[in-house]
Amino acid sequence: MINKKMQGLGENSSVIRELFEYGKKRKAEIGADKVFDFSIGNPSVPCPDCVTESIKRIVSEKDATMLHGYTSAQGDIGVRTAIADYMNGKYGIGCEFSDIYMTVGAAASLTITLSAVAQKGEEVIVFAPFFPEYKVFVENSGADVKILTVDTKDFQVNIEEFENAITEKTAAVLVNSPNNPTGAILTEETLTKMADVLRKKQQELGKEIYLISDEPYRELVYGKECPLPINYYENTIVCYSYSKSLSLPGERIGYILVSPKMKDKKAVYAAVCGAGRSLGFVCAPSLWQFVIGENQGVTSDTSVYAENRKLLLDALTSFGFEAVNPDGAFYLFLKSPSGDATEFSERAKKQELLIVPSDSFGMGGYVRISYCVSRDQIVASIPAFEKLAKDYNLKD
Repeated sequence: MINKKMQGLGENSSVIRELFEYGKKRKAEIGADKVFDFSIGNPSVPCPDCVTESIKRIVSEKDATMLHGYTSAQGDIGVRTAIADYMNGKYGIGCEFSDIYMTVGAAASLTITLSAVAQKGEEVIVFAPFFPEYKVFVENSGADVKILTVDTKDFQVNIEEFENAITEKTAAVLVNSPNNPTGAILTEETLTKMADVLRKKQQELGKEIYLISDEPYRELVYGKECPLPINYYENTIVCYSYSKSLSLPGERIGYILVSPKMKDKKAVYAAVCGAGRSLGFVCAPSLWQFVIGENQGVTSDTSVYAENRKLLLDALTSFGFEAVNPDGAFYLFLKSPSGDATEFSERAKKQELLIVPSDSFGMGGYVRISYCVSRDQIVASIPAFEKLAKDYNLKD
């Protein structure tokens, strides 16, 4: 008999993917220029030229057997050393190559990490709004999701609620900064207080609690610093992807970094290796390991996203919409005028605007707009947003 839970996941894709597929169908019907698809976080900015040059040179110069052969299960040592050197130089972490495990993107990083530190009967705390797949990843580990709210004025963690939520069942806490879908960044003050709470709870409960930091948007910030959780709390595990920073979402390459300050670092890293083995996530694609190994500290032209953010935010607020001003990532979190996220998303479809309702992100009342699209699409969509605003009578 087939696994009914897996069947259900296969038959019911995420709301984001459903809108994305609807958009492709609609474009075929009426023309791509008439559909304004803001559903998915698919970078519109090309990867840096140096990445393209690395690909060409590596393919032409490396021995084919080595290039297309297996690396170590954890990843090529040279590549992991390059990542460690960069992280130490940039953030002063003090890690080594042996703290890093190469993965097939952030999804694999999260899946492996959760399977390594959480199990049946335990809980993983997440903060709404959160990326919908977190629930799938946590439940796949056997653990349960425990959803906490944030202050919608600044989308920071409610420290008192956080402290009260931690119990003997808490295995890990999962954070995402800059956040998908709000673009909010966890401040130094928030991270300091969270770390203090976690240390206190570890001592009270007599167990380790891990902070899992999902960081695919780490470099996508607008005039703000993005403090890294690993510099505030010893039991931190970083899950990273180059999908957004290098505009390589389809190549699926990333890594797990276990904090060198972690008390039981070797055991946790061994659990990561074991989880990667059991899930079949060993030896990330060798070509892409070598490419990113040569391009540490490089990013795509993120100024494009900053311009898109300003253009869209200025237009929408002038029409009377309320939005969170994002400090990072490339999403705009827009409040539903009716208070109903799904109703707002469906009404937007009538103007050929594809925006994701926030219900699947763990909270209602908002929609997510991915502005990692071309400037031309944003300009063309503004009249449609204006019509949508008038439909709600936001401004006379």
